[in-house]
Amino acid sequence: MAKSVPLTQAIGGYFFGILQTFIRFIFRLIYGPKGERVPPIRDPILLESASSLARKIRSQELSSVQVLECFISRVKEVNPILNCVVDERYDQALKEAAEADALIKSGKYSAEELAKQKPFLGVPITTKDCISVKGMLHTAGLYERRDVRGDQDAVAMALMRKAGAIPFALTNVSEVCMWWESNNTVHGRTRNAYDTNRIVGGSSGGEGCIQSAGASPFGLGSDIGGSIRMPAFFNGIFGHKPSKLVVSNKGQFPAPFSDEQNTFLGLGPMSRFAEDLRPMLKIMAGDKAAFLNLDKDVDLTKLKFFYQETDGGGRLISAVDPDLRQAMKRVAQHLSEKFGSQNVERIQLPQFRQSAAIWFANMRDDSGHGFAYQLGNLERDINTYLELFKWLFGASKHTFIGLSTAIMDSAQCKHGSPKYDHLVRKRNDLRAELQRLLGDNGVLIYPTHPTVAPYHNEPITRPINFAYTGIVNVLGFPATAVPLGKLGSEGLPLGVQVIANFNEDRLCLAVAEELERAFGGWARL
Repeated sequence: MAKSVPLTQAIGGYFFGILQTFIRFIFRLIYGPKGERVPPIRDPILLESASSLARKIRSQELSSVQVLECFISRVKEVNPILNCVVDERYDQALKEAAEADALIKSGKYSAEELAKQKPFLGVPITTKDCISVKGMLHTAGLYERRDVRGDQDAVAMALMRKAGAIPFALTNVSEVCMWWESNNTVHGRTRNAYDTNRIVGGSSGGEGCIQSAGASPFGLGSDIGGSIRMPAFFNGIFGHKPSKLVVSNKGQFPAPFSDEQNTFLGLGPMSRFAEDLRPMLKIMAGDKAAFLNLDKDVDLTKLKFFYQETDGGGRLISAVDPDLRQAMKRVAQHLSEKFGSQNVERIQLPQFRQSAAIWFANMRDDSGHGFAYQLGNLERDINTYLELFKWLFGASKHTFIGLSTAIMDSAQCKHGSPKYDHLVRKRNDLRAELQRLLGDNGVLIYPTHPTVAPYHNEPITRPINFAYTGIVNVLGFPATAVPLGKLGSEGLPLGVQVIANFNEDRLCLAVAEELERAFGGWARL
């Protein structure tokens, strides 16, 4: 049973809500009407899922070169508006596409053999500028790394290449991938395809944006506090954070400081279409895919669907938008009507109110390093106050929010302190409670974020709204961001996240596919 919110916290939440309303009014005055419109998608090839493109390339209905040229053309059309792509390898990719076409035409392998051995042969793929691709930029949005290039593929990208995918572009991130708007001093700011005055999220924001705009069929993201799921939600696509330690994090920068932090970080698939997530995850997981039983059918009639509409009133976290609460109700109604009301239950776990505090505490480790060390390229702590002073005069190469986050990070509880131990126990208790609740046949449907995509810079006024996604990282569970088709009253995507127990990723993905059938998934521009 949910506990009531303490009176002082309720009063604080009330005034915080008033402040947020006033701030939103100011941002609307600053930005005015909707931003620049993105050209509509005209080429039908751009409307295909990656899985569909792979089938058509194998059967020679389409050529890999033809498909790649379409996506390159779309990038060139939208990137001047959106600034989602920060590096490209078009010439090399076209050569690799020609080689894929030649292999198919050779008849050396049947279409069935290619589907098994190279399921994404000839399909273009993108990833974010923190996941290494050999020869491409590997800056993580850090000015000090502006000229660094990957000397080899990250493990997850190497596995996708082995499956036939062809990397052709790299997408923007937040500085050192630790903020939920994609903006940095290396590549600048990325803008939302539904409204260029709005954010794309972070840190996989460029990746969410390029797919939303129909300029990439699928891609790889990474997530330690919601960095796949928030961009997927803000850009109206699907994104999956896998169960802990299923997909290798090798090749991601910055690397986690400890073994436990490594369990919080997850590289995962992103796509406009739910059908792509399962085969992508099977490839990315490599030898560990066997733990996930992804080929095992999911009988949705035997699932238990739990849903929670809000975190219960977390301190300094925005109230859930009415559009999103209504969307959650529509999801619950659909599941009740199709699978029986006895299998759908509204819950309210009070521990979610402390999601932000739990995340911050569990991110501490005994290395002594924090965000200031990441801003120092994992070589030294920067002097954040000096850099902030320099920033006032335009002399710092760091972003204001990067420096502010480092200062906020340094003010959190210390590893091993009584408060740290208390919040780790809170995490463990919540994890155990959810494990008991979900078992091997349950999912929790929960908001991905309390609001639709904010205006640029607006996240500075509501910095810990990421707690809706971050809590899942420190719990270690899999979670899938699911778009719900119809845009909200602000003309922006709506969605939910679907959470399951350890290694029950297939349940998340099956529910995502069901909700796509019911509500339409990605809303075409």
